[in-house]
Amino acid sequence: MSENQGKRKYFRGGVHPHDGKALSAKNSINEAPLFDKYQVVLQQNIGAPPKAIVKKGDVVLKGQMIAESTGFVCTPVHAPTSGVVSGIVEIPGAMGQSVKAIEIASDGEDKWGSSLKPMKDWEQRDDSEIKQRIHDAGIVGMGGAAFPTHVKLSPPENKNIDYLILNGAECEPYLTADHRLMIEDPERILKGALIIANSLNINKIAIGIEKNKPDAIKILKKHSADYGISIVPLRMMYPQGAEKQLIYSVTKRKVPAGGLPMDCGCVVQNVATAAAVYDAVVKGQPLIERVTTITGNSVVNPGNWRLKLGTTALDALKLASGVKNNPAKIIMGGPMMGFAQKSLMVTITKNSSGILLLDKEDTSIYESRQCINCKGCVDVCPMNLTPSVLSKAAVKENFDIAERFNVMDCMECGCCAYVCPSRRPMVQHLRLAKGKILAKRRAQQNK
Repeated sequence: MSENQGKRKYFRGGVHPHDGKALSAKNSINEAPLFDKYQVVLQQNIGAPPKAIVKKGDVVLKGQMIAESTGFVCTPVHAPTSGVVSGIVEIPGAMGQSVKAIEIASDGEDKWGSSLKPMKDWEQRDDSEIKQRIHDAGIVGMGGAAFPTHVKLSPPENKNIDYLILNGAECEPYLTADHRLMIEDPERILKGALIIANSLNINKIAIGIEKNKPDAIKILKKHSADYGISIVPLRMMYPQGAEKQLIYSVTKRKVPAGGLPMDCGCVVQNVATAAAVYDAVVKGQPLIERVTTITGNSVVNPGNWRLKLGTTALDALKLASGVKNNPAKIIMGGPMMGFAQKSLMVTITKNSSGILLLDKEDTSIYESRQCINCKGCVDVCPMNLTPSVLSKAAVKENFDIAERFNVMDCMECGCCAYVCPSRRPMVQHLRLAKGKILAKRRAQQNK
């Protein structure tokens, strides 16, 4: 029996939220002008924080390293433009806490000064060289997680990796940055995929794209035959782009509970990450900018812009001609997994896929009520969890029960909260439980 026999066609669960993509999906990527100031968040990766290697008054060039790695699970940060460091400042972070940022006053020249050199002969380079270049360029997962890419490409020797999957699903409502990138820069994505696959010594590559992007599917299919890359159209179902769900949809392989994609022979990367890998290896350019969707019914001219890291949300919104309808909520990211903001001074980071403004008609204020045991959350959970049990355990601070019922497998997709008739803030409940469990584990390790 082949690995695909006896498997259901689609992953379990999921929801169909209003996608709102029509606001920006047809709008080509615009190049942002040079702003007077950029505030580059110091830590833009999961893992150890990098260390600033510049100080106030230092002159920097575009692409110059301004913060260095402090560990294996860490990536450096580079200047998005040339200018003078005006200080290490505290600014609002996307997660609601203040964060440190390196502030650069632009000199208006945007002059390059990267120490990275193009690798035109990358196919002849050693795998370790390619992975080192990916690290040195500061590349992280650009789909949202910001996990250092070089770490993902360095699996333990006992893991048999044979499949690379690029995530082009972009299932989060309203966001169209990856959609436009696939249409406008297919060669960067495809060549980046080859570089990643080459570094893993594998030749099985697929790009999964939801069927609501037929133009992207058509364009990538046209180009992919030259590279031996499969384009896999996927059903429209949130969270189709989540790693475990994407792997199942493309390969019918299952990531074991508590496991990682490498445990079933897969590595998953975002299409924007693949493009960044191409830039780093072939062009010698570090990750200093990204395509971001600026959208919502409260945005005058929704669209997609290539923004330098450190651009404030306020400056970004000016590019979209500002706001209308007195927006009720500002979200960095999408409405399902993004974070509401209290300040427009939050800045673009490596995983800033979108800035979403919702008006009053798109939002509601409600009070949470008791669970009615309807099992709606159980039906839609793509991780086969029982969110109702986990939510109640978290509220009662029974974190041992939450751990026993596998709360750590929750990916915080928000499907449970989306369908809950009692309007329980279930993601926040489960996030609290996960935090408490991790804190307990760290305390036990430090004894």
